[in-house]
Amino acid sequence: MTDDQKKRGPAATQIAATGDEVRRNVVRLRKTRGWTTYELAQRMGAVGRPIPQSGISRVESGGRRVDADDLAAFAVVFGVSPAALLLPLKDSPRERINITGAGIVPADVAWAWASNRRPLKTPSAEVRSAESEYALASLPPNAREARLHPVGRAIEAARDDVTRLASYAGWSVEGGSDQEFADLLDQARTSLDRARAEVDRIAVERNELSMLRDGVGSKTGEGGGDGQSVD
Repeated sequence: MTDDQKKRGPAATQIAATGDEVRRNVVRLRKTRGWTTYELAQRMGAVGRPIPQSGISRVESGGRRVDADDLAAFAVVFGVSPAALLLPLKDSPRERINITGAGIVPADVAWAWASNRRPLKTPSAEVRSAESEYALASLPPNAREARLHPVGRAIEAARDDVTRLASYAGWSVEGGSDQEFADLLDQARTSLDRARAEVDRIAVERNELSMLRDGVGSKTGEGGGDGQSVD
C-alpha cells in the first residue's frame, strides 16, 4: 500500500461494486477472446499500459484495482466500449445492477446512463431540465445539439420503446401478458410516428426555406443582374 493510499484510508484499496464488475468482465472478455493471462499482459504492454501476468491475475482475483488508464487500455485491447467493462451484459428493466455511488438501479437505466443517453437517477418532475443539464455537461457540441433537438428527443423515445418491445420475448417467459405486449406495441408505434412527424416537419421547413431563398435570388437577378431597373 502506498503512503497516499494509507492517508486516504481503506476505501483507497477496497474494490466496490463497479470495480468488482470490471474484474468479472476482464475475466469474461479474456476467456471470450481465448487468451491466457500472459497473452493479455503482452497485449496491454503493446498498447503502452504494461501490466505483468501476475498483475492480470491479481486484477481478475480482485487483488489489484483497475484505474482509469487501465480501464481505457483494457477496452482498447478487448475492442469494446468502456461500458462493457463497467456493467454486466444485461439490460432488462426487470434486472438490477449495483453501481458504486448509486446503489441498485434497473439494468436498462444503468446502460442508458453508461451509454451517455440520460442521467442515472432523476425525479420524474425534473426529467426535462435534468436531461438538458446532463447533455450540457456530458456531451460534445454536435451530439448535444442533436440530443436536445425535438427530432433527437423523439428518436430517443422511439428507440427506448422499440428496445422494450424487442425484449418482450424474454419477459414473456417470466409471465408477460398479451395486454402487456399490446401496450408496448402501441407505445412503440406512437413513438415512431412522433419521430417520423418531427423529421417530416424539419423537411418541410427546409424546403420552405429553400424556396424562399430561391425566390429572393430570382428577384435580385431581374433587371440586368445589378439590382437596378431597366427602362
